[in-house]
Amino acid sequence: MKPSLLHLNDEVAAALREGRAVVALESTIITHGMPYPANLETARGVETVVRENGAVPATIAVVAGKIKVGLDDRELEQLAAAKDVVKASGRDLAAIMVGGGSAGTTVSATMRIAALAGIGIFATGGVGGVHRGAEATFDISADLTELGQTGTTVVCAGVKSILDIAKTLEYLETQRVPVIAFQSDDFPAFYTRSSGLKADHRLDTPDDIAQAMLLHEQIGSGTGILVANPIPEVDALDPAFIDGTITAAVAEAEERGIGRKELTPFLLARINELSQGRSLKANIALVRNNAALAARIAVAHAGLKPVGR
Repeated sequence: MKPSLLHLNDEVAAALREGRAVVALESTIITHGMPYPANLETARGVETVVRENGAVPATIAVVAGKIKVGLDDRELEQLAAAKDVVKASGRDLAAIMVGGGSAGTTVSATMRIAALAGIGIFATGGVGGVHRGAEATFDISADLTELGQTGTTVVCAGVKSILDIAKTLEYLETQRVPVIAFQSDDFPAFYTRSSGLKADHRLDTPDDIAQAMLLHEQIGSGTGILVANPIPEVDALDPAFIDGTITAAVAEAEERGIGRKELTPFLLARINELSQGRSLKANIALVRNNAALAARIAVAHAGLKPVGR
């Protein structure tokens, strides 16, 4: 895949030419992560947060066979309301393009497209990881291998707490991916501020993270950086409550034989039902929080390199 296959909207293209801050945003949160119309409201709100913090948002998706980097409001609305949109990892892009289909891009696909477009930072909710029981199923998200080979910085609220977080951190270490917690010593667990596990590193300012991005690139590391940004305390869920809810949802998925691409959307939807909407509210809050931090890092990073680089 070559950059010429990307369709950048005018605002994103101009910002990149001028060396201004741009933040990539994924689209599976729109197509598979939230129900309509909360997904559309969240997508619009996240783009607004990026702008309020000084950067240009670039929501990425496949629309009618074309890779779009930056969606207009009509495209956002159509994507949010569509029923036949698939979930695309990086490996799926070519086949979907040939078929003229539309897709929400996962973390792995969004990272790859962002890198091709020249966008160095990407905000999401949580990244995929090593699933519980992976020693039997080998279910490990492509997000982790993409982080090991694509130099995009990903700002998230940790990995989804439906996963095996300890094994996920081990896998990231194997992939040589630095894990940096923002203003915390602990690695967050999506709905909660701590997983009980320590992050590799702690940095406390967007400027410091921007400097780390630049140095990581200059030493030729060849991997992404995972920035773990804990959910705001006011929006965090009680650990015992959400852990019990997740355990119940995972057990139900096993009983029903739900796996592979269908597993995460099922679990998120079921957790939202079992929590009576509290998990969705927390999800929206953490995504907005991540977008704000990513925008501030992007602004700092843009100031570190010459225009047009």
